[in-house]
Amino acid sequence: MLQHAKGGYSVRTQGVTAVILDQYPIWLDVIERMLEELGITAIGKTTHPDDALRLIRERRPDLFILDVDTNGFAPDGFACLRKASSIHPSMKTVVVSGSEDPERIDAVLGVGAMAYVLKRAEPGDLASAIRQVFARSLYFSGAFQGKAVASVEADTVGLTRREREILQFVAEGSTNGDVAKKLWVTEQTVKFHLANIFRKLEVSNRTQASRWAHEHGLLERSVLERDLIATG
Repeated sequence: MLQHAKGGYSVRTQGVTAVILDQYPIWLDVIERMLEELGITAIGKTTHPDDALRLIRERRPDLFILDVDTNGFAPDGFACLRKASSIHPSMKTVVVSGSEDPERIDAVLGVGAMAYVLKRAEPGDLASAIRQVFARSLYFSGAFQGKAVASVEADTVGLTRREREILQFVAEGSTNGDVAKKLWVTEQTVKFHLANIFRKLEVSNRTQASRWAHEHGLLERSVLERDLIATG
């Protein structure tokens, strides 16, 4: 699926099939048009979670794009996401949402979403997220991904699990693009989390944030935890 291209690698999405779930019909049409530009065919689109699950069960799409806000329908978006992943485990899932709540983003990624894109993002961000989910070659241990890094200082300032992961990568010298690829999210999502990290740490840039991570032992704990997984 990967094709070498000038400046890096591009991803073939031609022939990929998708099911779309959104409470607003206009967004179903917008996302379908964006998918068409990538060569992806929407084989089903709906405003109801139950219909989305039926479509996934019957048509086995390669990709599921949804907004977890389902306007009160049952199952709710989170339950729908979990059930969809259970019905078709090999399917890639991308959430497109208007919510910028970091805890919500972490929760969505924790129940099966492979990428999270804000609805105010540029169309290219969604396209990038979709390409990334089909290009993924590195999978982290589920135990590591779902396990918060132990750090009293990080807990005290209110950093979420995802914010701690991003801070660790940044402190290790990763660019926003590097972090996006490692965590399988868009660069816009990384920038969003970094803004929250800077605010919580009361710093103004990534250099100061990296210094905080080094001074509070966040990197040492992260390396130790990864080593335990690698040898476990």
